[in-house]
Amino acid sequence: MKTTVRQLIKISIPALAMACLIIFPPWNIVWARLSPLPDSIQEQVDDAIDQGLDGIIVYVDQPGEAPVFYTAGWKNIENHIPADPHALFKIASISKLYIAVAAAKLVNEQKLSLDKTLADYLPDLIGRIENADQITLRMMLQHRSGIPNFTDDPEFPWFNPPAKLSDYLKYALDKPSGFKPDTRYRYSNTNYLLIGNILDQALGYSHHQFINEEILDPLELTHTYNLLSEVDPGELVSGYGYYTGHEGDLKELDYISPGGSMVATAQDVGIFLRALNDGTLLSDEEQAVYSSIYKYEHTGLLPGYQSIAHYHKDIDTVVIQFVNTSGGNMWTISEIMYSRIVKILNNKKSIIVK
Repeated sequence: MKTTVRQLIKISIPALAMACLIIFPPWNIVWARLSPLPDSIQEQVDDAIDQGLDGIIVYVDQPGEAPVFYTAGWKNIENHIPADPHALFKIASISKLYIAVAAAKLVNEQKLSLDKTLADYLPDLIGRIENADQITLRMMLQHRSGIPNFTDDPEFPWFNPPAKLSDYLKYALDKPSGFKPDTRYRYSNTNYLLIGNILDQALGYSHHQFINEEILDPLELTHTYNLLSEVDPGELVSGYGYYTGHEGDLKELDYISPGGSMVATAQDVGIFLRALNDGTLLSDEEQAVYSSIYKYEHTGLLPGYQSIAHYHKDIDTVVIQFVNTSGGNMWTISEIMYSRIVKILNNKKSIIVK
């Protein structure tokens, strides 16, 4: 069969476009990666706005020093409100750290067992979630369950989020497992949605109250909230994104699923992360349980909101970064900005040591 010139062009142009994306990535990413590293964090934060981010908040906690905040851009670009280091932010999946801490506490109190199955805890899901009788609480905490991720469903309504938890869960029910339990790792928001239900059942009341009493109150985290509905909208950073048909402020979108619903300031997240890593939040027994089930850092992503919360053991430093822009290649830009900030801190640390 002959191939015409027109057909060759139709085939070649998309292939060439794909090759160009691979060989020549977007210039803002190239420049963000390869531009000279500035001397100060504030210069790097200022550069983040030049890379297309609407606003950025960075919190740095180093030993023996008062925490330092860096900001650039906007808290609300429409009303020309500058970025506020103490503003509230949707921390998305960083919330999973708080859920995992709550689970570790209840396991230590023997109110939960890591080896009991989803079928044991939520028998109504037998037949609705494959392998429910083999998936343990430990596997769900570690994202080794194989349970489908409800946010991977192409029908999940990101811009009209469900008002009921059962409506989140329906996007994961009656679907084949991703893999046999405990044979692989695959991140799934459904795991933590179900863990939230299991915590409520074990407690006999909302796990939100337990998180308040056992985590937030002891650490005096007065600017951390379990749900967006608890927050004064004026205190919240406005979120923006590159989404066709969804331009403008995204802060009113309310995601209530456990492990993705919390709102906090950068400082509150930093205090929590320091306490989680240095052992002041948990008893020795609780810490041993936690270490066996989850990690000590996290990132978060929701439409309009990107967050990174890491503790850097080598320099004993907590760095929290909030960016109120998502979509397109903004996640890559955000990660590059974060890595460059950490390089600046490492450079300063090496100079001090010398």
